[in-house]
Amino acid sequence: MKWFAISPRDSADPRWPLPETPRITLKAENANDARRRFEEAYPSEPFGTPGHPTGDVGLGSFRGDAEALLVEATDTPPAPDA
Repeated sequence: MKWFAISPRDSADPRWPLPETPRITLKAENANDARRRFEEAYPSEPFGTPGHPTGDVGLGSFRGDAEALLVEATDTPPAPDA
């Protein structure tokens, strides 16, 4: 698998689930698989609670809006600080 960086095309997009993190790096087979994995991990916003979860598509969902995310191949990210 390869590493991919995913970020919002518009840095001010309110759907981005981690506003303090400009991009998310993950491993995937290809760019489409990276997008699918991102959408699976961050289905919608607000995220709800275990007792009251939200559906898979909500106000903050990127599903069906392929142009809203930038998916780019990237190098292996550095290890997090311990």
